[in-house]
Amino acid sequence: MRVHQIAALCIALALVGCGEPKLDGSSEAAMKASAQKVAEKLPPEKRQRFQEAFTLIALQGLDFKAIMKGEVSPEGAAANSMASLNGKTADEVIAQADAIRVAREAREKEQALAEIKELEAKLATAEQAKVQLAKFTVTRSRFSLREREYSYRKEPIIQIAVHNGTDQAVSRAYFKGTIATPGRSIPWLVEDFNYQIPGGLEPGESAEWILAPNSFSEWGKVEAPADAVFTVEVERLDGASNDALYDARGLSEREASRLKQLKEKYSLP
Repeated sequence: MRVHQIAALCIALALVGCGEPKLDGSSEAAMKASAQKVAEKLPPEKRQRFQEAFTLIALQGLDFKAIMKGEVSPEGAAANSMASLNGKTADEVIAQADAIRVAREAREKEQALAEIKELEAKLATAEQAKVQLAKFTVTRSRFSLREREYSYRKEPIIQIAVHNGTDQAVSRAYFKGTIATPGRSIPWLVEDFNYQIPGGLEPGESAEWILAPNSFSEWGKVEAPADAVFTVEVERLDGASNDALYDARGLSEREASRLKQLKEKYSLP
């Protein structure tokens, strides 16, 4: 064999011997040692990416729910996790972690879009409900604090007159009451209340009620001046089956904040 052929063969053998190091998942000790060896061969920036990718894949392979339920032992879960990394190079580990992240982001976006759709549908339903709720009118509303014998606490009293202009029987009505002074930007009290209507209120019927909220609630604590005005807004009506007929309450503060965050995250109008 000629000298240059021998030299070429030696170089080829040397390149094979110096192949890229791989992870060894045969045991926990072998995995730790091989991971350290793989990391040592990488430049600092890529080493950081490898370590993050390694951790992601290792945790991905651990089924914590199955461990907590006793369906798999911690040792068995660790073995499964090491098996998912066994024989991989640094580039393969990084590529696999990137694929996991892409798939996870796709799932998160799909779930977020479904949640946005659900919240926006709830908003639309609330807007539609307002049209029907406007037909259930509050024709008179009064609020007062009445002295009670042998008690230092005054009793809050709500007097309200309503007319059911909807085409449905109503079993319970939900209201938002506001006590405010004309010309002042901040009301003295904004509080919800509701009333289960004995016998219900049929379409076209009117009724007058005197309600006594809990004296220890916010109704019993309010200190409004004599010129304050009490207004009432209808927020929801339940039908004969006690299910909501019309609900205009829309989103809660938490839901509204959640919707805003999701739409900003995915750049939606």
